Amino acid sequence: MVRQELVARQLDEQISGRFPVGKRLRVLDVGMGQGTQALRLARAGHQVTGLEQDPKMIAVARESLAGEPEGIRERMRIIEGDGRDTGVHFLPGAFDVVLCHGVLMYVEEPDPLLAGLARMLAHGGLLSLLVRNGDALALRPGLSGAWADALTAFDTTAYRNRLGLDVRADRLKDLTSTLAGIGAPLHAWYGVRVFTDTAADGAEVPGDAQTLLAVEEKAGRTDPYRGVAALLHLCGVRG
Repeated sequence: MVRQELVARQLDEQISGRFPVGKRLRVLDVGMGQGTQALRLARAGHQVTGLEQDPKMIAVARESLAGEPEGIRERMRIIEGDGRDTGVHFLPGAFDVVLCHGVLMYVEEPDPLLAGLARMLAHGGLLSLLVRNGDALALRPGLSGAWADALTAFDTTAYRNRLGLDVRADRLKDLTSTLAGIGAPLHAWYGVRVFTDTAADGAEVPGDAQTLLAVEEKAGRTDPYRGVAALLHLCGVRG
């Protein structure tokens, strides 16, 4: 809940500051998962394409979309495919906004994927990335008292996620350089989940959820807190 709500607020801030009010944007969500952000943007009036390779996630997204009014269903399409093959499915410059949330950690060599995403953007388009923060990997094990794991985490960008998969994280400095190199330099960045990263999976939403969100939102925009968030939300703009 925290992740999706914070990213939605941050993304809306970037969209409203970059595009005219009321403009119907062409949005591509690469690795859309169950389609939370894609569906939200379709509800807001935008034309959304979701690209996903996991059949289970596609089924969940299609089920959610089926329950929406006809107008929203018409504004969203779902394509089964790999995010590294955007050039196969779409023409360069075909989108105003490209999302890639929670995907890079599963990609061993992310630079070609990122370059492909940048090519999908029209001039002035917005690239939104959500990645695991490679500069803060020691926090979760450290706060949990797993001292040996915390010590190891200082010198690596590899980690094991909550699904038990061995994945990778990204450092802000490295992604800043990459975004500049692919023609979509960093415009803004936020931290996501500064205080709630150690919450148990499936934990109930607290009664004061709005206060929790207010604290997380403030921390995600404030140094030095945002630099130790579990996730980083980076927004680049196509030059």
